Amino acid sequence: MPARRSGVHGWLDGIRSSRTGALTLKIVIGTIGGIMVVGGLIMVPFPGPGWLVVFAGLAVLATEFHWAHRVLEFGKRVLHAWTEWYKRQGWTIRIIVLIVTAATATAIVYLGCRTVGIDLLMLANRFI
Repeated sequence: MPARRSGVHGWLDGIRSSRTGALTLKIVIGTIGGIMVVGGLIMVPFPGPGWLVVFAGLAVLATEFHWAHRVLEFGKRVLHAWTEWYKRQGWTIRIIVLIVTAATATAIVYLGCRTVGIDLLMLANRFI
């Protein structure tokens, strides 16, 4: 008989020991992880921790779902490859990537504010 794990893993093993507990745990983990992933994807275009929340949601889902573990590992590999590529680039490419990123984030925030009826340029002109 295998030794019982301690801490959170032992607690989760206890819940998984019955069919009802295992199903309930899958539903709860799926709901929490799904909300985190969807919320993170909504936040991605805006400045902030969008991708961090997506990866955290996938990590939560990976505790119960093998497909989420595979997606999380794929995401880590792609992020690592991008980071390594970016480090190898000269200052010109780094500055271009920074400018494109800043311009995209600015356009998304501006258009998002315009969608809800806030004109940032008009507000800025009032203060000038």
